[in-house]
Amino acid sequence: MAGLLDELMGQLGDGGVDQIAKGLGVDQGAASKAIGMALPAILGGMANNAAKPDGANALATAVDDHDPGIFDQLGPLLSGEGPGAAILGHVLGNKQQNVQQNLAGQTGLDLGTITKLLPVLAPIVMGFLAKKKQEGGLDSASLGNVLNQERQTQEKSNPGLGGLASILDADGDGSIMDDIAGMAGGKSGGSSSGGLGGLLGKILGR
Repeated sequence: MAGLLDELMGQLGDGGVDQIAKGLGVDQGAASKAIGMALPAILGGMANNAAKPDGANALATAVDDHDPGIFDQLGPLLSGEGPGAAILGHVLGNKQQNVQQNLAGQTGLDLGTITKLLPVLAPIVMGFLAKKKQEGGLDSASLGNVLNQERQTQEKSNPGLGGLASILDADGDGSIMDDIAGMAGGKSGGSSSGGLGGLLGKILGR
């Protein structure tokens, strides 16, 4: 059974990756590699947000308001439209620049390209989750479960997440998951916006 990341990449397809590559001005192989490295971090942050007591319901509400047809709307995202930058800033907190530099170093893409790519991916993840929730009839608990399962799968298949683990492990306890949860919950950088679900709700008019 395919995991979330495989399903997401399948939904995006070669055509979507090619469109992103052209929008970034890079070849398709480089874009595919960068996308495949960045998406697990975004999914992991959302999994931890969903694991909070009220996180799954908040995220599910935001997902309901997001467009599952986002895969057909890559043009506006590549033009800098949409909530991607705000989502990423909340999930990654003050670690965002370090994450961007790490991805640039591993993919060979310049920092400006990575900085443009990540805000494109965040709304794509939300649109994918909206589509999966609708088609699978997932409730908030089920959505949290599938996100958590994907997080565990990615941790097993890529220990350390290619160096991202050490970057995101802000408290030095060897685990990035509590740190991402804190960031997503508005506990990093003095944010008090009520978590990723609350942020998305505001962005999407909830």
